[in-house]
Amino acid sequence: MTYMTLKYLHILSMVMLFGTGLGSAFYKWMADRSGNLAHIAVTNRHVVLADWIFTTPTVIFQPISGLWMVYLLNLPIITPWVATSLGLYLLAGACWVPVVWLQIRMRQLADIALQSATPLTDQYWRYARIWFWLGVPAFAAMLLVVLLMVFKFNWGG
Repeated sequence: MTYMTLKYLHILSMVMLFGTGLGSAFYKWMADRSGNLAHIAVTNRHVVLADWIFTTPTVIFQPISGLWMVYLLNLPIITPWVATSLGLYLLAGACWVPVVWLQIRMRQLADIALQSATPLTDQYWRYARIWFWLGVPAFAAMLLVVLLMVFKFNWGG
């Protein structure tokens, strides 16, 4: 695979990762705010599905393609923008793993509430708050990764 093909796939993957994450977060947050239990339940199902179809493959492909490009360019992994990007990516991943579990659990809780015609539990809303606040550093980290990807800052050198 040529460097330019790999770069194109890496950028396309980043767009899918970033877009799916931001879109899912927006629609889930808006569904929760609506208070409409049926809407909340179906949105939670869609968010979990989108994570499996779009987010998971791109989460795997991003570091593989990024490190492959670093290798093709003969860049040391300790190049500041590369090392910082990897650290930020790990931070985002550390936030994403519990978010996946929370989304699956919120989907289950919303389905139970819908089937039993009962309100969402306090546990659902506690999970929703944690889910939201885990998204803040993950989103900020991914913004910085994209910034570093594009500008490749060479501080100190």
